[in-house]
Amino acid sequence: MSHGLLMQYLILGVILVACVLVVIAKLAPQTVNRWRAAASIHVSRKHGSKAAQVLAQRLQPRQATGNCADGCSTCGACGPKKPMAMAQRK
Repeated sequence: MSHGLLMQYLILGVILVACVLVVIAKLAPQTVNRWRAAASIHVSRKHGSKAAQVLAQRLQPRQATGNCADGCSTCGACGPKKPMAMAQRK
């Protein structure tokens, strides 16, 4: 196998893994949040350096702020909006 073909397979493999991770993040966000939280805890406990602490902080999943711009839809208050035609009649 030539070096060019091997490099092509490696690049395609990296692209495929990145695509799979994006799909998992879109379809199973709670699972990804658990994975990120576990990785953050692992990094912060195993390594005490400043760089490891910064990495652990970056790995922590984002928390919902409680406003409707989050798009979390956990409270049900951000339900479907009325169609434009209905809004104009009032």
